[in-house]
Amino acid sequence: MAARQEAQEIQEVSAWRPAVPGVVEVFHAHFTEYAYPMHVHESWTLLIVDDGAVRYDLDRHEHGTPHDTVTLLPPHVPHNGSPATAHGFRKRVLYLDGTQLADGLIGAAVDRPDLRDPVLRLRVGQLHTALARGGDELEAESRLMFIRERLRAHLRPRLVPEGPRPDPALARRLRELLDERVVDGLTLDEAAGLVHAHPAHLVRAFSTAYGIAPHQYLNSRRVDRARRLLLDGRSPGEVASATGFFDQSHLTRHFRKLVGVTPGRYAKGV
Repeated sequence: MAARQEAQEIQEVSAWRPAVPGVVEVFHAHFTEYAYPMHVHESWTLLIVDDGAVRYDLDRHEHGTPHDTVTLLPPHVPHNGSPATAHGFRKRVLYLDGTQLADGLIGAAVDRPDLRDPVLRLRVGQLHTALARGGDELEAESRLMFIRERLRAHLRPRLVPEGPRPDPALARRLRELLDERVVDGLTLDEAAGLVHAHPAHLVRAFSTAYGIAPHQYLNSRRVDRARRLLLDGRSPGEVASATGFFDQSHLTRHFRKLVGVTPGRYAKGV
């Protein structure tokens, strides 16, 4: 019976390393009986629970993770974990390296590991969705950046984040860069280096100027180009690779979101 239970739990575990700087690993799991012994990680552990709850000890204090919280466990600090409900728990975890949160924040994270912040909880879920889809790395980088800033604000509450500052010239330079790289794309760090701006300021300046995030603008340009190629009679598979999408399913997801139908349905109406 125990062997069958363990096999079932293993089937509900997935892990991967995304092509997004700062994220060491993505880990999704559903456990019903498994309990973690005391252990440590060298990376930061950002955890959300979608179903059930986890009970854990951190620095000799007991904590819990109901589904409306975000849990941040610091590196090098021992902790364990076990189901707090009879049906176990379903969790999504991001392991973040030291470029995202400095070691100087470890003490604050030990004192306040469970964060009740609905906006942060929503953003972490959105980041997981972006990380699970090939081709949406620019979106994932942007979402991770804002999550990092919000976590830092929790750990250093006296630091009040600045509001977005208009910078139309910077926004225009990024738009021109995105227009040049519609097919090839680029990472957020690469864009920031090319226009000599901090990534957070770059995204805020662009969103303030145009009312749309850089990744949304890039996907819109790609879908526009895809429409023209479909009207020329090219197949959705050809169009996906010619417009910078990761694959045909990546094209379909964004095409349907912006046009209302799939590329195949659109092509049939030509």
